[in-house]
Amino acid sequence: MIHSSPTPVPPQRVPVVIVGAGPAGLTLANILRDASVDCVVLEAESRAFIEQRPRAGFLEEWAVRALERHGLADRLLEQAQTHSECEFRVDGERHRFSYTQLTGDHHFVYPQPLLVTDLVRRFADVKGGDIRFGVRAVELHDIDTEEPSVSYTDSVSGERRHIACDVVAGCDGARGVSRASLPSECAHVARLDYGVSWLALLAEAPPSSDCVVFGVHRRGFAAHMARGPQVTRYYLECPPGDDPENWPDERVWSELRERLSVAGAPPLTEGRLIEKRVLDMHNYVVQPMAYGKLFLAGDAAHLVAPIAAKGMNLALHDVLLLADALLSYYRTGDTGGLRGYTAACLRRVWEYQEFSEWLAELLHGPSSGDPFRAGRATARLRRLFDSPVAAAAFAESYIGSAAGGNRR
Repeated sequence: MIHSSPTPVPPQRVPVVIVGAGPAGLTLANILRDASVDCVVLEAESRAFIEQRPRAGFLEEWAVRALERHGLADRLLEQAQTHSECEFRVDGERHRFSYTQLTGDHHFVYPQPLLVTDLVRRFADVKGGDIRFGVRAVELHDIDTEEPSVSYTDSVSGERRHIACDVVAGCDGARGVSRASLPSECAHVARLDYGVSWLALLAEAPPSSDCVVFGVHRRGFAAHMARGPQVTRYYLECPPGDDPENWPDERVWSELRERLSVAGAPPLTEGRLIEKRVLDMHNYVVQPMAYGKLFLAGDAAHLVAPIAAKGMNLALHDVLLLADALLSYYRTGDTGGLRGYTAACLRRVWEYQEFSEWLAELLHGPSSGDPFRAGRATARLRRLFDSPVAAAAFAESYIGSAAGGNRR
């Protein structure tokens, strides 16, 4: 009996292929769809997975206003909490810091899974956009030519599919295929390792404070960050490469109480810990962020440790710039925005990296065991609390209003 080979699936062509359905890829997809620029989004995970995956939830005001201008923030603005202050707990004392008083801007607390859900629904369900979930073995081809393409295996049919395009937007994170497709001789990675790790915790417990809390303690840094009315993110500094198994729940809550308890503060609201992960604290920047017809965005291009909640904001900044550049190209043929994409992105990227490093030294210095670093951190804290000029500079960096290329 002769078995015929499967009929090859004819190649498809679209102007833009977006690899990755996170906030960056989905924001770009929605903007392009609204401008009648056709695109396909490829995502390795299922829709249910990306709509539930726990991720960051702090959005800077400029980012929310940019989403609002594109009609992408309706539910966010209805449901998000706003934060106007943060709090430092140092040597048993509380120091409230009102950055909104100094800048006029807020943080919006809106968990990433909710934003992703909103963006998927608008693109796929409302606008009829093309998202292909559960794709496997994605490969980028000929990205240094005028005829780039992307291939993948369909997880249901097992068929190998091929999409020709003008541009590939790599929004698939640090371990995605987009970053790996850059030739090593053409991409340079600048990296900073902090030499510490954080135990990332997610608790089914209402927030214990109405703002972000930074605990600066000789036993190690700790943090409290709301993720919603019934969920709280906590962080604990731990030895590099530590194992979450070393942190049973009783030890976690004991250490959080030790590092975050101060006079006048309410006790921590404890609950079931639904996530424990150890994060090695490091930053990196890929330069350039574009090669040929491939443009990287978000964690595919740069990583900022979750010290100041900058990652999702930077990813949105990238794709807002990329969307502007693509729309200019498709409307007028102007390639200036695409050619200048890396430079336009990197100004804000490096300013956020610098602030992240500065804040990391403030938070980790007292627990470093190094008297010089501890003394320097104490000086930074004292200046932050005592100097209006230092306070204003911190506030602008913390909320992102001082960064270059701010998109208001």
